Amino acid sequence: MIPDSKVNSRSTIHRSFVTFGISKPIYMLKGFFNVPKAINEPVKSYLPGSHERAELKDMLSHLQSQQIDIPMIIGGKEVFTDQKVSLRQPHKTKHVLGQFSRGTEDHVKQAIDEALLAKSAWEKMTWENRAAIFLKAAELIAGPYRARLNAATMLGQSKNVYQAEIDSACEMIDFLRFNVQYMTEIYAQQPASSPGIWNRLEQRPLEGFVFALTPFNFTAIAGNLPTSAAMMGNVVVWKPADTQIYAAHVLMEIFKAAGVPDGVINLVFVSGPTAGKVIFSHPDFAGIHFTGSTGVFQNIWKTIGENIHLYKTYPRIVGETGGKDFIFVHKSADAPVVATAISRGAFEYQGQKCSAASRCYIPDNIWPGVKEHLIKDISSFKIGPVDDFSNFINAVIDEKSFDKLAAYIDQAKQDPDAEIIAGGTYDKTNGWFVSPTVIVTKNPHYTTMCEELFGPVVTIYVYPADAFSETLKIADQTSIYALTGSIISNDRYAVDEATFALRNAAGNFYINDKPTGAVVGQQPFGGARGSGTNDKAGSMINLLRWVSPRTIKETFVPPTDYRYPYLNEA
Repeated sequence: MIPDSKVNSRSTIHRSFVTFGISKPIYMLKGFFNVPKAINEPVKSYLPGSHERAELKDMLSHLQSQQIDIPMIIGGKEVFTDQKVSLRQPHKTKHVLGQFSRGTEDHVKQAIDEALLAKSAWEKMTWENRAAIFLKAAELIAGPYRARLNAATMLGQSKNVYQAEIDSACEMIDFLRFNVQYMTEIYAQQPASSPGIWNRLEQRPLEGFVFALTPFNFTAIAGNLPTSAAMMGNVVVWKPADTQIYAAHVLMEIFKAAGVPDGVINLVFVSGPTAGKVIFSHPDFAGIHFTGSTGVFQNIWKTIGENIHLYKTYPRIVGETGGKDFIFVHKSADAPVVATAISRGAFEYQGQKCSAASRCYIPDNIWPGVKEHLIKDISSFKIGPVDDFSNFINAVIDEKSFDKLAAYIDQAKQDPDAEIIAGGTYDKTNGWFVSPTVIVTKNPHYTTMCEELFGPVVTIYVYPADAFSETLKIADQTSIYALTGSIISNDRYAVDEATFALRNAAGNFYINDKPTGAVVGQQPFGGARGSGTNDKAGSMINLLRWVSPRTIKETFVPPTDYRYPYLNEA
């Protein structure tokens, strides 16, 4: 990291004016500017009687009292179509929040055209003005838009109040503030110069447009993927998951209010294949910022490879995909610590986190204590709608997810290698509710130890307490994924051994903690193997993928004779 005293902006000092498609030139400030130091946004408590609780309750009631018609945003204009898709609350499936307009290939083409039209002015804008826009967006979320964005996330994605607060408010704010700081540090990094020469490094935006393809489960991810690329001077076509559109609509309002120019971020509501058909065959496609399933990402990568001859440049491919995240426990661990890590790590937000604990390795010497505490915890969980703040568990995102999870649970009930010790029930009468379920297996390679379920189901393998090293090897080799994992132990030798043995099994590794809850600026997030390109969202590493450096060498007194001294005969 660069000391604060060295983190200076690199305002464009070699020109005083630039024309943004208008007749009158704009005066450009000259100077080296420090941005406000990024700090993590404090998490509000929402305790009974608090102002934020009352404000959020009012907002939830207000949003549920109306139905809205959500347009696409292309070139800054609202675009409606005749094909409408209803948006329902996962926990109250009979309650319609509104509808959105389904787009076509033509809308994707229009979004690309508008992005490319906006590109010249946007990339010419000095970086401190881009920084100011996104810093303002952070302040808008922290203040006047906080309740609305949190409420939209709660209703549309079935998140409880705490999960919405740490996601759609705090993490989104952190992404914006810290990315501005990282951008500043990137621009400040400059090469050395030798006598008579001035070397400079310019970080150019990519040549073309970036496609942001975002998931349902984190509003902050949905906001970060387009803004991190746009912040570095790129223009973006953004396609959110259908089940996140309700909150994505609020994010676009915030970006507009913060001053993001028309066409810089274009929001389209099309199917994945529709978007891919147009985008991945376009010569100006410059990169994709993706979070989603491993299968989809692999197909995207394959398509890009097949079309590589069509593009002006080699596209940047950045993706965070699936996970089969683990908690590995040593015989020295404390049972209540392990049970709490499982209860939170596996079941917060119904296990619908890329990082959620979905497989556990627990030694037989402490298993009875862990089992007792875990069952007690789960029996105390309240399940229901998000507007009842006492509910710890809410609904899974949609019927497709519900049916998939129900099938795995039913299969476990029949398999001799599996025993369900908690949960195992589900009900979609009023919402897509799946009870937190714990499967205990005798087979470390049982289906639910290997496959990503993305729901409130965790599988536990109880291993012989003295087979720690052997079981570490099993954990490392069981899954194609390598996103998050943790070791829980009071024995430092065991911690050291596990940290090394599982070094390739998790891009984010936790010691004596659950494997979820990465914080921007503290634990850059991403994994390898089948979990993605490990470009670490919430770090400088990620922003570097959205620029293309140009080295500039200036010689002050150029030579006038080709002859070098070694050519002299004497």
